[in-house]
Amino acid sequence: MAKQKSKDALSYHKYPQPGKIAVVPTKRHATQRDLSLAYSPGVAEPCLAIAEDPSKAYDYTSKGNLVAVISNGSAVLGLGDIGPLASKPVMEGKGVLFKIFADIDVFDIEVNADNVDDFIKTVKNIAPTFGGINLEDIKAPESFEIERRLIEELDIPVMHDDQHGTAIISAAALLNALELAKKKIEKVKVVMNGAGAAAISCAKLYVSLGVKPQNLIMLDSKGVISTKRENLDPSKQEFARNTKYTKLEEAIKGADVFVGLSKGGVLSKAMVKSMAKNAIVFALANPDPEIAYEEALSVRKDIIMATGRTDNPNQVNNVLGFPFIFRGALDVRATRINEEMKIAAVHALAELAKETVPEEVNAAYNSQKLVFGKDYIIPKPFDPRLISHVSPAVAKAAMESGVATEPISNFEAYKVRLNKRLGLDNQLIRQLTIRAKSDPKRVVFAEADNYKILRSAQIVAEEGVAKPILLGNRKRIEAILQENAMELPEGVQIIDPKSEDQEEIRFQYGDLMWKKRKRRGLTQYEARRLMRDRNHFGLMMVEQGHADALISGISRNYPNTIRPALQVIGLDEGVKRIAGAYILMTKKGPLFFADTTVNVKPSSEELKDLALLTAREVRKLGYVPRIAMLSYSNFGSTEDPGARTVSRAVEMLHEQHPDLIVDGEIQANFAFDGELRDELFPFTKLRDQKVNTFIFPNLESGNIAYKLIQELADVEVIGPVLMGLRKSVHVLPLGSKVNEIVQLVTLAVADAQLKA
Repeated sequence: MAKQKSKDALSYHKYPQPGKIAVVPTKRHATQRDLSLAYSPGVAEPCLAIAEDPSKAYDYTSKGNLVAVISNGSAVLGLGDIGPLASKPVMEGKGVLFKIFADIDVFDIEVNADNVDDFIKTVKNIAPTFGGINLEDIKAPESFEIERRLIEELDIPVMHDDQHGTAIISAAALLNALELAKKKIEKVKVVMNGAGAAAISCAKLYVSLGVKPQNLIMLDSKGVISTKRENLDPSKQEFARNTKYTKLEEAIKGADVFVGLSKGGVLSKAMVKSMAKNAIVFALANPDPEIAYEEALSVRKDIIMATGRTDNPNQVNNVLGFPFIFRGALDVRATRINEEMKIAAVHALAELAKETVPEEVNAAYNSQKLVFGKDYIIPKPFDPRLISHVSPAVAKAAMESGVATEPISNFEAYKVRLNKRLGLDNQLIRQLTIRAKSDPKRVVFAEADNYKILRSAQIVAEEGVAKPILLGNRKRIEAILQENAMELPEGVQIIDPKSEDQEEIRFQYGDLMWKKRKRRGLTQYEARRLMRDRNHFGLMMVEQGHADALISGISRNYPNTIRPALQVIGLDEGVKRIAGAYILMTKKGPLFFADTTVNVKPSSEELKDLALLTAREVRKLGYVPRIAMLSYSNFGSTEDPGARTVSRAVEMLHEQHPDLIVDGEIQANFAFDGELRDELFPFTKLRDQKVNTFIFPNLESGNIAYKLIQELADVEVIGPVLMGLRKSVHVLPLGSKVNEIVQLVTLAVADAQLKA
């Protein structure tokens, strides 16, 4: 299994093209005129303007939204000193996070320089290119001097995220934990295990927030850093205390706060027991914390705990900080990231955790209600409010502390612009994955004698997204696994519906099927025979609660999978017909296309029902449906019967569901282009709305449209989503790729959770 994961990781980084980031033109470049403006002779004009006024670089180049992620690879997380070239995948990964969380562009720069002066010289020489510098994975104590000097010598924001990211996030968690524990920051005793760059930055920030220096005890690999020790480097000397303590078990007695930035397993249950009442434990070592979450809680029910892990409450994750801190700094053209800006980020994060959590965040984490308390002291990484809370706070602090050169005059308008940036990033699949992992469901794979299905099942099982149940011939399945050097995780079931050991359950399922269909011409013998078919058998598993969802269709046509689902599972309450939709993950956010797979030529009544059914599914995914009923006609511009079918459906929707944001008939370009639509059709209910749901007049147009967009625009697609069934059943299109199957399984699990 480890070999397979290694292969997957290498494949991910190699295909479809090597690496994780690319440069994409932002201007027209199709004609000779475009190229003459982009390069010679047109490019001379901005060059001359910048030569006259260097600040114009922010107007005419990408500098203002471009950050350099720079490393020499001397302290790569979990890998150590692997050198600059080997660190490049990590730096590219950091670039991806900058882009998806804050829409910041990144060039990763790997510098072959161990000497501090050489490294600083290199960064200074390339700094004119960038609006900010993110230092990454540079070993201490050199990292302290590198950051300090670059901050002093450059006029753009510089931050070593390894130091300050953890400090900022953990400080926000600390403020909220202290509030819940009813403890004053100036009175608490803090024990910090670890003395690297992150630990020292944490200690300095905690002191800035009010921790008394004499109340903070730091340990390195040799024990307590005390005034009795010799040859301490300057960064540690600041935290040397006159104390009798030499070991962790001594220092931690009676401590209010433990912060671990060291290695797994160093904090024992006995040590946790010895801490003060309402103790706060931040075990932040990765991948294994200083003490496991369950172990700590087994000896102390009163502790408030955070770790660096996604599977525990209160994850201290740097992605809560650096994208939004740089966003705020860039947007006011700050000359540095100072202490005031970091503290502003701390307070913004702490305050956000106390606000009412949006339903889409609750849904993503499969929580009834995330509420400020012991298990929720810092926001979740995929909370869409982070950018509009943290970045403005940082920008405002930059202005108030005098380091902003382009102040923001209207912060409400600025927040609107920030939220629009999130449209460039599709969070839906990540939210669905988080939701699925929080309560993985049993998913039947009806065609398990297929390599792609087996590979998908292996992935969702390993990732904790689902609990696969594989239907098919055991020998054939095992042969495919062996041929491809695959190993299924423990607990994955393999069931052959045709085998003798399944005869009793086949008869049981068959008899239940016969009771459902005996007045539809189905005999008991035929019903029992049907249970030898994996689709029917799997659907009965779902119907009887022996599984929660079913995935099928990769090797058979769509109707042959849907028909048994209708017969066995049936329609959901209040639903008159099923329909199919695709979710297109575009730069404008997720777009929902229906009906793309089921209803061939719907009537006006059927189109109305289809719109309502799609709207329900869109809401379940945490979005407000804004629906365009598509046609080749605009609001009665033609009397063609097809266009009238759509307009009559709209009339019924307006009459029966006046609160629904829906209109038409309308052409696709006007549905997309809000400015043009509002200018020509100011009366529409879609005015000032960003349409996200598109109802096609017939199956032919819907199916053609999504496939063309998928190919031409190179967008990611989830689906088809089968809507209207009482339980979670989804049908794969022929030839589905592994990642498409994994995404549909993820959606099926989330669907099953809601239907449960």
